[in-house]
Amino acid sequence: MARLVLIAPDKFKGTLTAPDAARAIATGWHQARPHDDLILQPISDGGDGFGALMAETLHGETISCDAVNAAGQPTTAAYWLTPDHTAIIESANVIGLAMLEPSQRAPFENDSTGLGQIILHATANGAKRLVIGIGGSATNDGGFGMARALGWEFLDSTNKPINQWAALYQLRSIKNPLNFSLPPVTVAVDVQNPLLGPDGCTRVYGPQKGFNETDISPAEDALKTLARTWENQMGEAADQLPGAGAAGGLGFGLYCFLKADLQSGFALFARTVRLAEKLTEADIVITGEGGMDRQTVMGKGVGELAKLARQHDCRCLAFAGTVDDVAALESDFEQCRSLAEVTSSAESLIQPARWLQVLAQRTAKNFSETEPN
Repeated sequence: MARLVLIAPDKFKGTLTAPDAARAIATGWHQARPHDDLILQPISDGGDGFGALMAETLHGETISCDAVNAAGQPTTAAYWLTPDHTAIIESANVIGLAMLEPSQRAPFENDSTGLGQIILHATANGAKRLVIGIGGSATNDGGFGMARALGWEFLDSTNKPINQWAALYQLRSIKNPLNFSLPPVTVAVDVQNPLLGPDGCTRVYGPQKGFNETDISPAEDALKTLARTWENQMGEAADQLPGAGAAGGLGFGLYCFLKADLQSGFALFARTVRLAEKLTEADIVITGEGGMDRQTVMGKGVGELAKLARQHDCRCLAFAGTVDDVAALESDFEQCRSLAEVTSSAESLIQPARWLQVLAQRTAKNFSETEPN
């Protein structure tokens, strides 16, 4: 029996873009089930690939901008400007973890200055609204570098400026820039974590950015001082806001320093591409990403898509490079299958598209044999 299949993966970080993953899955699925109708709709939750996918839907023009990466090295970054003067900015394009060599992943030194530079460029270029996707960053600075690029000052007890976010434990006051305003800012967050605490950015995501066990406490102390100083001056506690801990605290920084509206990145993307309408028509949705684990169901796009599929009575399958914490995933996905089923870990990194195609073909074949008539 022919089915309408919506193929909607996120990126396989470091190996495949979301469009590349969608094409590989479609090729493999078609080999086993040639009569199915396939709709390719790569997804993003605000991380790597968000800008290009949003710009494709909204007819954005690519704009180049000189900036610095998270390690402070000069780079040329891109953002997109739509016909209605909305600037679509992807932080992973300028301060992304994937942009750095392993030796450059020094989270106490890396910061978000480059994102502030792009924001300034877009504003000077006539943007009337900013939409910023903040997943995939190499930073854990709470937006410190970005804010400094926009003119904010962070002062210690002697009224001297603090120039590195790791020294924020010395922070005593924050000074805002004079005569400076930005257009409305919407932020697409890929997770709902708060800034601080056991579920905060440092403890949950710090290790993947380069923190070791002894780094966690001083990093947490720096961000805690930032949050407390903001609360004392502005009368607003923002550290526990859902999404404040996204991208190493960029959610917090954008909310405080740019008065940004934090939204689920996947929900914003889904509205833009009318994903719910596509799910209404589909019988099966196939999604996936590089690694699936308990974080997948903590606001990540793939997990949110599975929940949305269930609301539309659409069967949901997922493919990934690796799958962990299966128990946390099985309630949302009919199947979670990894490339480890068809090849070695090393080979899956060398030829990811080939093996994703093989996995999709085998899954489709088995699906044909087991689905009800």
